[in-house]
Amino acid sequence: MEQATDDTAPDDGTVRTVNSLRRDTYADSVALMRAARSISEMPGVAAASLVMATGTNLRLLADAHLLTADAGEAAEAGPNDLIVAIRGEEAAVADALAAVDGLLTQPDSPTGAPEAPAVRALTEADPATALALISTPGPYAAAEALKALRCGMHAFVFSDNVSLDQEIRIKQEAHRAGLLAMGPDCGTAVIDGIPLGFANALRPGRIGLIGASGTGLQQVSCLLDAYGEGVRQMIGTGGRDLSADVGGITTLDALELLDADPGCELIVLVSKPPAPEVAERVLDRAARAGKPVVACFLDGTHSYASERVTVAGTLRDAAAAAVEVLGGEAKAAFARPRLPLSHGYLLRALYAGGTFAYEARQLLPDAATATLTPSASTDIRLPERDLILDLGDDAYTAGRPHPMIDPTVRAAHLRAALTDPRSAVVVLDVVLGHGAGPDPARALAVELDRIPAERRPPVVAFVVGTDADPQGRSAQETRLRAAGVLLAPTSTDAIECAAALLPSHGHERAHELTTAGGAV
Repeated sequence: MEQATDDTAPDDGTVRTVNSLRRDTYADSVALMRAARSISEMPGVAAASLVMATGTNLRLLADAHLLTADAGEAAEAGPNDLIVAIRGEEAAVADALAAVDGLLTQPDSPTGAPEAPAVRALTEADPATALALISTPGPYAAAEALKALRCGMHAFVFSDNVSLDQEIRIKQEAHRAGLLAMGPDCGTAVIDGIPLGFANALRPGRIGLIGASGTGLQQVSCLLDAYGEGVRQMIGTGGRDLSADVGGITTLDALELLDADPGCELIVLVSKPPAPEVAERVLDRAARAGKPVVACFLDGTHSYASERVTVAGTLRDAAAAAVEVLGGEAKAAFARPRLPLSHGYLLRALYAGGTFAYEARQLLPDAATATLTPSASTDIRLPERDLILDLGDDAYTAGRPHPMIDPTVRAAHLRAALTDPRSAVVVLDVVLGHGAGPDPARALAVELDRIPAERRPPVVAFVVGTDADPQGRSAQETRLRAAGVLLAPTSTDAIECAAALLPSHGHERAHELTTAGGAV
């Protein structure tokens, strides 16, 4: 284990940055983010990051000022080495380094039951195992996925940084073997009732979902749960599956699987806009299915609709369409908030889920889409225009956990938005479920409570989750209301409500939203 320090970091003289390199030490990315969150909460620690030493991660650490000026052995580190980067007071950094090993070996959900023996290779797995979850550094993920497929297992590939050529090879091999390759970079799935990656506790049911959008799948599935419907299977594909290069291999295989499943009565597709030729291929197969299909490509159009396929332009509309196709009535699960007057004139939408940022940009195409320059400083400078940010992007998570795991990483941006007199409205997502932070509403409420409600712009938020989730949807909503947050039922409603407060949209926009099916 090598260690390097940087006493010249731009801090107050008592703060230092330390890098600790652990050779041939691999840990799951979610475990690393949780450990980093715990370390960041220690007294005297300003920032902490635990990442595998890939070239991309090292560059991100450098951009976040968490790579020491003399990186030493880090320059020769490889993707199978773990680098720990901590900035803080000297004594606090020493305590944090001492705590790293214990945090990485701590079980996620202690139950008191004896632990099963660790499986060190896919060939050691129980022959009855039907699925392998792969979360290794990107350069190794493809080989492990291929091993799983050759062992007769479906593969859920959580890893990112897998090349496009490798993804195509994995998916082609899975297709030939009659198996599913979910991913690479697949964040969400529920297979036979078992949540994988970031997923919610959902009631079982008759709807099968397929998606190249993790938080989009979470939003739609949670709304279906609120409407009284349940999920048969939820199959993630990875974000590139509907690209022209990949051609929708996993999406088409998942369609075949769900079409043949007698327990699945409806199929829902969720994705950012696919390549047109791939969309045509997928929707042509969907139109030939023996059961109805709802497709949501987040492009706001209905150009792919047919007798057998219902097309929805937003996540809210996709869930409502699914319920209505099955003969139910999609009554609003929650009431839209009554909006106050706002003295500002700019939108500040700060999302943890990339899909929500994408949907907002489709609904408000004139809003800024460029990211702010990430900085280690807490001095965030917001632009003189509407702003929609995906704060779960790699540019913002260098040196800290993903905001779905630790909502406090949004604190500086939220503080800037709340104190900016130009802000007309702030929009936030609160994502619950397995893998998410234990109490995200509390973390956001701490920032909101710093500023009296009458001195800050309206804050509109939506909660993605169920009451069966570890955090509990109702408890999270109660905490947000107590902090003065206006709760919207969906991501779609949240951005529409926010738009009604913007002077550029004015009464015409408010009338449009009212006539579209909800009082503003």
